[in-house]
Amino acid sequence: MSARQFLRRRALVATALLVAVGAACAPADNTTPTASSAPPGSGASPSADACATDNLPLYQPGELTIGTDSPAYGPWFRGDDPTNGRGFESAVAYAVAHQLGFSDAQVHWVTVPFNSSYQPGPKKFDFDINQISITPKRAQSVTFSDGYYSAAQAVITLKDSPYASVTTLAELSHAKLGAQVGTTSLDAITNEIHPTSQPYVYDDTNNAKQALLNGQVDGIVVDLPTAFYITAVEIPQGTVIGQFQPTTGATEQFGMLFEKDSPLVDCVNKALGALKQDGTLAAIQKRWLSDVVNVPELK
Repeated sequence: MSARQFLRRRALVATALLVAVGAACAPADNTTPTASSAPPGSGASPSADACATDNLPLYQPGELTIGTDSPAYGPWFRGDDPTNGRGFESAVAYAVAHQLGFSDAQVHWVTVPFNSSYQPGPKKFDFDINQISITPKRAQSVTFSDGYYSAAQAVITLKDSPYASVTTLAELSHAKLGAQVGTTSLDAITNEIHPTSQPYVYDDTNNAKQALLNGQVDGIVVDLPTAFYITAVEIPQGTVIGQFQPTTGATEQFGMLFEKDSPLVDCVNKALGALKQDGTLAAIQKRWLSDVVNVPELK
């Protein structure tokens, strides 16, 4: 082998080594995923960037649109005004908004009738907060956040009613009972109390309260905090005779309601998780719902 051939072969070997080293140090395939692609509401933690305020998928850019019914009842709202931050659900809504990076001025409230909130189809809000119980049937048409309140049902009668002193659900079997249409309170009458007559159904809680005052029904069923507010403020001649939970399934939970498969739900769940962990949610509940304790349980 000549000196020229020897040098040429050494050059080829060196080149081959450099190519091999370069291949070993090359960056990985840039198709490798960098964030979870789990569906909304799956429980997977969203990335920090996905939940940055400017990246949130909002109904209206730059503002958080929240729905609730009108009238907005206490103790969930105060003064029929969800914008004042007073009342349990108003306070929770603003706490979530702050966690998402919105100021009070960037929160916009819209009126959404309770019975239409969980109907299928596009929504004109980012989420609705209105004592809406999470149920499998509703979840077929909408998506819910994690629960922010565990709800019990309660029965209200007038203080002079023969049913005012009952201690069991069975003692209400012959009572005429009413509740708002489309609510879990109405379901609870049928499924838990089993009255001998069909429950009376009303378009809203105001109509149900008036029916109680008029003697058209012996009692009405609502969630426990609402029952306290009704008897303390609106119908002082009324009394909460007791509370009860469903005998089957999990404890009833209120959840924020979203358009089906909304990508915003995971970021709201992240915000709710932070509020639970740092004690904010418990403090809000203690402030606005502190009266819902020591109520007899109807078995």
